[in-house]
Amino acid sequence: MGWSWTFTLQILPQLLDAVKITIGATIVSYLIALVGGLLIAFARRSEVKLLSWVTGGFIEFVRSTPPLVQLFFIFYVAPHFGLRLSPFTAGVLGLGIHYSTYLSEVYRAGIDAVPRGQWEAAVALNFSKTQTWMRIILPQAVRPIVPVLGNYLIVMFKETPLLSAITLIELLGQAQIIGSNSFRYLEPITLVGVFFLILSYLSSLLVRRLESWLQLNQKGLIN
Repeated sequence: MGWSWTFTLQILPQLLDAVKITIGATIVSYLIALVGGLLIAFARRSEVKLLSWVTGGFIEFVRSTPPLVQLFFIFYVAPHFGLRLSPFTAGVLGLGIHYSTYLSEVYRAGIDAVPRGQWEAAVALNFSKTQTWMRIILPQAVRPIVPVLGNYLIVMFKETPLLSAITLIELLGQAQIIGSNSFRYLEPITLVGVFFLILSYLSSLLVRRLESWLQLNQKGLIN
């Protein structure tokens, strides 16, 4: 059974609708991971030993268990404890929390790379902790790690097919439905691969543009 352009054009609108769900789920999950990762990094560096220890244990637990198991727990087990979420909410929350533990380590590496003299300068200028973090530490910590943060955005695009396991019909899930209904998998699965390639490539371009913009701003500040 060869390639059919007629069938391809017929299923294209369904797959494009699924692309919107894939993009939306990835962006929301990524935003959760960005914010959550920073908060976890702060907690991990806390001077309160108990908070730092609990946060470290949480990171190890989440990173040591498959994201699919975590998605199943949030969507299928949590309702037994009164927490009932929609497939989209459960999916973005699960992926966001899972990858926030990875991004927290990326943030930690960036923060640790800031020279000790910058901390001492903040103390000398009588900056508050908030001013120190927002004006001195974070701007210097984030710039070098932008490429790594961008790589995780691309990785999270590729992880969205897991969401079909909790009944969220994203791109690959829609292709599987089309294939099971028509007994034609060549066109839908191939299109899925093409769509993911395009999304990953566009994401990489966005990250490079952001990296270049940050470098230009840094040079402007130096000059």
